[in-house]
Amino acid sequence: MDLTLLLRGSALSAIAAALALAIPPTPAEAATSASAESSAHSDSSEAQPNRDRRANRQRSRSSNRGNRQSTRSSNRSNAQSTRQSNRSSRQNVRRNSAPRNVSAVRSEVNRSDTSTRRSTRVDRRTDNRSNRVERRGDNRANRVERRGDNRSRRVNNEVRGSRASAERRADDRRNAADNRGYNNRQTTRRNVRDGRRDVRRANRTAPRTAPATRRNVRDARRAGYQAGVRTERRRDRYQNSRTRRNAYRAGARQGYRAGYRKGNYRRWDNRAWRANKRYHWRGYRNVHRNVFRLGRYYAPFRGHYYRPVRIGFFLDSLFFQPRFFINDPWAYRLPPVYGPYRWVRYYDDVLLVDIYTGEVVDVIENFFW
Repeated sequence: MDLTLLLRGSALSAIAAALALAIPPTPAEAATSASAESSAHSDSSEAQPNRDRRANRQRSRSSNRGNRQSTRSSNRSNAQSTRQSNRSSRQNVRRNSAPRNVSAVRSEVNRSDTSTRRSTRVDRRTDNRSNRVERRGDNRANRVERRGDNRSRRVNNEVRGSRASAERRADDRRNAADNRGYNNRQTTRRNVRDGRRDVRRANRTAPRTAPATRRNVRDARRAGYQAGVRTERRRDRYQNSRTRRNAYRAGARQGYRAGYRKGNYRRWDNRAWRANKRYHWRGYRNVHRNVFRLGRYYAPFRGHYYRPVRIGFFLDSLFFQPRFFINDPWAYRLPPVYGPYRWVRYYDDVLLVDIYTGEVVDVIENFFW
């Protein structure tokens, strides 16, 4: 039930009760009430005081409630009337006030200025953003170009350096061989010259002898010369063998200078391992095809494309980095490597490279799928 209806109904009932109490009863009603009271008094004289008190309390409550409700309704009507009057007065004042148009114009001007400023800010932001994007693209392109130039320059320098170092090593070997032979020849000549001088001194100091004695002396000279030369040759041979042994030991200690490690001077045999049935990689690839699918090959620098490589070619060090090594050759049925050699992937080919000099020793084309 609505609260307003309930309040209205209670207010009307209170007003009716108040009117009933205010109107005096008629003589007939008084007589009937008196007779009823006398009869009730005769019936129950003890309960009459309690009933009177209850009736008085109910009348006072109903009258108070009716008064409160009437006061509330009057207050509400007064408040609504005052509100309406205040609203109408404010509207009249606004209509009659002259500065309203100026303020409206100013507000409109302010709105237009604000919109123009916002549009200019938006345009400036878009321009700055486009300029930043263009600068980033230019900087990125410049970095890529510089990286390509640096890589090409580094590769060229490494190629030149490797060639120059190989030439220097060859020159050093030739000079060492020439110096060794020159020293040996000088030593032999010096020994022969010393032997002849000793013989001449002995002849000058020796007395004159018979022809037979001279013949014996001559034979002795010849024998001594031959013996001296033979002795020097033996000494030279011993010295050469000792020099070779020391060089081998030095190479075992510092094998990287000669291009080998741990003194292993064996040259790779390209044919022997292919004749061994243990390394039949073609048959193994036909059975295990997925093992030989390694994915795409990424060149060490941009712009490089496949070029066939042959035995004896000197490869750049960028192409035999550790990420291109085949660390487990037996997984592809390749022979194990030793010394400075490493199996290296080159696109779909497999190369055996001397990692100290960069020389390609063995090539297997179309090894991977």
